[in-house]
Amino acid sequence: MNNGAKQSTGGGIKVITTNRKALRDYHVIERIEAGIELRGTEVKSIRQGSLTLNEGYARLEKNGNVVLHGVHINPYDHGNIHNHEPVRARRLLLHQREIKKLFGLTAIKGHALVPLKAYFKRGRVKIELGLCKGKQTADKREDLKRKTADREARRAMAHQNRR
Repeated sequence: MNNGAKQSTGGGIKVITTNRKALRDYHVIERIEAGIELRGTEVKSIRQGSLTLNEGYARLEKNGNVVLHGVHINPYDHGNIHNHEPVRARRLLLHQREIKKLFGLTAIKGHALVPLKAYFKRGRVKIELGLCKGKQTADKREDLKRKTADREARRAMAHQNRR
């Protein structure tokens, strides 16, 4: 991992990490912004850029909470015995109406809540959740063909403009 946030966009948002694996494996139906409940030195560790979303997923629990599982945050380098656990369940902060909406949408078979992006917004860590449906192998091949064709078209246009 590198030190600090990876890229910065306008409006005070600094992207920490994106889950490229999720975008490859799932069709994103809807995107939802959620806060995340963190402990102790987790924010300091995230500021160093040590957050991994690759194996993460969110789950709705019976008590009405949305919990993020499988997200890895390395222990803070300059921490002490009170450092946090790297992989633990972390509660996501959503409005009650958003949770009710998600509960109805995830009840459909084949839909999952997957973290797509983590970023700082006004100094707070936010997670962009995606309501996703799994892609079939043929869909992945189609996406790859489309990306390759777009890349080749851009190269041809750039080559043509250089002449």
